[in-house]
Amino acid sequence: MQKCPGATLFALVITTGIATWVVSLIISNAAKLIIDENGETSWILRFIFTILGYTTVFLPCYVLIHLSQRHNLHTLGGCQWRLLRLILTGTTSEIVAETDITPTGRLSNTNVQTLYQKALSLFYCCAGLQVSYLLWGLLQEKIMTREYTDGDKIERFTDSQFLVFVNRILAFLFSGIYLLLTHQNVHRTPLYKYSFCSVSNTLSSWCQYEALKFVSFPTQVLAKSAKVIPVMLMGKLVSRAQYKNYEYTTAVLISVGMTAFLLGSGGDKKGNNVTTVSGAVLLCGYLIFDSFTANWQSALFKEHKPSSIQMMCGVNLMSCLFTSASLIQQGGFFYSLSFAARHPIFIMDCLLTAISSASGQLFIFATISKFGPVVFTIIMTVRQGLSILLSCLLYQHHLSPMGILGVFIVFLAIFLRMYYAQQHRKQRRLRQYRHDFDDENDECQRVYPNLDPACNYFHSQYVALPEY
Repeated sequence: MQKCPGATLFALVITTGIATWVVSLIISNAAKLIIDENGETSWILRFIFTILGYTTVFLPCYVLIHLSQRHNLHTLGGCQWRLLRLILTGTTSEIVAETDITPTGRLSNTNVQTLYQKALSLFYCCAGLQVSYLLWGLLQEKIMTREYTDGDKIERFTDSQFLVFVNRILAFLFSGIYLLLTHQNVHRTPLYKYSFCSVSNTLSSWCQYEALKFVSFPTQVLAKSAKVIPVMLMGKLVSRAQYKNYEYTTAVLISVGMTAFLLGSGGDKKGNNVTTVSGAVLLCGYLIFDSFTANWQSALFKEHKPSSIQMMCGVNLMSCLFTSASLIQQGGFFYSLSFAARHPIFIMDCLLTAISSASGQLFIFATISKFGPVVFTIIMTVRQGLSILLSCLLYQHHLSPMGILGVFIVFLAIFLRMYYAQQHRKQRRLRQYRHDFDDENDECQRVYPNLDPACNYFHSQYVALPEY
């Protein structure tokens, strides 16, 4: 390794990649003999293929990172090691101070907006989020559940991995252009650390697309709304977390609403018990992978402090690598491009889906940075309700009165949860204010024992003035 580190490292990485690819082919062929490719559980086979495709990228990268850190190769001079330093350290330049940089990566702006400007900005963010994600939801349901016609031939698109790839590569381009056009703080997050949440992010999207083959879109939307239930259960079991009474109450309400909705929309999807179980498993997979993604990204924000756009760009870059490797290995590019050649409208659907998804992510960052997570949550909750309504109207999903009641209960629980959480934060701030107020009065009484206690707070506010 010391005589010619570059050539040795390159040979080891290539050897690992080829060996991983050969092993994945063997496992794939063995899986085909066990699982029916056209059966109800064929999604398991596709999931195995997807994981194996990701492994052909993940293992060689692990060898590259392990050997480079062990022998400090990223500290060597020369242009050929700049990419390696970027992968291991996140930057090739000096780290700058963060005093004048906001969390979003832009220089702080002290200009105060007027009420009209804030209202106009809120309108733009709300409209952008609604249009982007309503269009994205309707198009993903159309692509995965509707039939495309080519003369007398009718067929459905089945490769969820290709849709994930198209979404990620366009999101990477959007975020990359945004980074080039705006001032950002120096990037300090090692690129390889994005790979973990990238894998979970792509798998959550894959499960989301696959689930539409087994459950209706309204069911999927409500399942996302119920994500708080597994999060609370995991927090209780793993972290011994304590929750407020309103959190338990709203979690029970969400469970009741989901049950009523499922009972009231039982005739919406044709299928057997296997179909129902497959849809439920895929939705659970989506919730699990999505929860991991959020927690890992939160840890990266705390440790390395990237901007939101840098995070978006890094995660989508790694996602493009993983999904492209998986598609090449499975022949997904050939199938998807052939399908697009037979159905030109499919190309437009894919592009609109990717554009709406990428622009929606930018609106998310803009809304949270300007108005905070509470406003963003309210906007997205309204979007979920509108998504269910539009899906039922456009794609004729049947909802009985019990199903409608279930939807109402779920969204009522979500708004109650937001309301009580906001009230809890206000009470906590008020207690802190009263505590500080009492401390100031006590200190003032100690320094000026003969002062009227009713004047303590006034005195403490003006005692530092020269004229006093």
